[in-house]
Amino acid sequence: MRIWALLVLVVFCFSCKAAPRSHDTDSIEDGEAEDFVFEMPAEGMPPVSAFGEIWAYVVAGREAALTSGLPISDIGYFGADISTYGALIDVPDRKKLRAFSGRVHMVVKCDSRSLTYFTLMPGSAERKTLITDLVAATRNFDGLQIDFENIPQRAGDSFHSFLAELKEALGNKVFTVALPARFRKIKDDVFDYEKITPLVDRVLVMAYDEHWSTSAPGPIASLSWCRRVAAYSLSVIGREKLIMGIPFYGRAWGSPNPSQAHVYTGIERTIKENNVTEIRRESGIPVFEYKIPVSVKVYYDDEYSLSARMEMYRTMGVASIGFWRLGQETPAVWQYIKLEK
Repeated sequence: MRIWALLVLVVFCFSCKAAPRSHDTDSIEDGEAEDFVFEMPAEGMPPVSAFGEIWAYVVAGREAALTSGLPISDIGYFGADISTYGALIDVPDRKKLRAFSGRVHMVVKCDSRSLTYFTLMPGSAERKTLITDLVAATRNFDGLQIDFENIPQRAGDSFHSFLAELKEALGNKVFTVALPARFRKIKDDVFDYEKITPLVDRVLVMAYDEHWSTSAPGPIASLSWCRRVAAYSLSVIGREKLIMGIPFYGRAWGSPNPSQAHVYTGIERTIKENNVTEIRRESGIPVFEYKIPVSVKVYYDDEYSLSARMEMYRTMGVASIGFWRLGQETPAVWQYIKLEK
């Protein structure tokens, strides 16, 4: 009861004024998010939020995370990849999700900036082969999702033409793309919402990693930050195509973090400062150990914070949400989610 009341107060305060963040160079300035006022019900239990589409990711090899009875309309089956030579690899086996009655979409990723650049190059043999392979692999699925998150800036036009060509080749298959969170239009943005939205059927906005492993500690997706992302996404992508991504994971930060490289003088200083008295050798290489106190700060989501985020999206007019990923959530969250018929 107290936790939920605190969340209500926090959300109310955020709806009045959102605190700026040092790394938010892409913040909203025209005030469209500030026009939205969000209020949670006064009762202690979270409300049940209903959506027209509820997407969730399943990682190949962890299909058991998809249990029966969950209010899910679409599964993003993660994830096919691209080899060093630009070939499609690691296509998940659709048969492993045969018990799921909803739509299943193959998700393909590419984490290499250089590989993405050369694979997307118009007219290249690699691009032609990849499109052919993607169309063939998607025959066993209801749709395809592109999740290329490391696209060099100079490959923006290539990425957009790739999406257009792939959309045409897929025919009636549902074509989606996962894009990073944005607050406003950015000059020369590879992930330009305005340019990409007409080329696909759905856009999943990855509204998470507001704070990441090497950033200062903070929420994966604070409510004020998510509200700004959703406001811009709704205004540009539109309600019919937008899927707001929601994280099911948390993150921990430790201070101090002793993991680093040392020059020899640094090693000597570490030995002295930590009163190291025993140095042994392993196959001739010196090694020592010492212990220091570490302060760990953890941010995560429970059913209350997840419900607050979902209800905020629903009230804003978001029709579809998507979770990364099944198997990471608290089971209690599912009692507060409903799939509209």
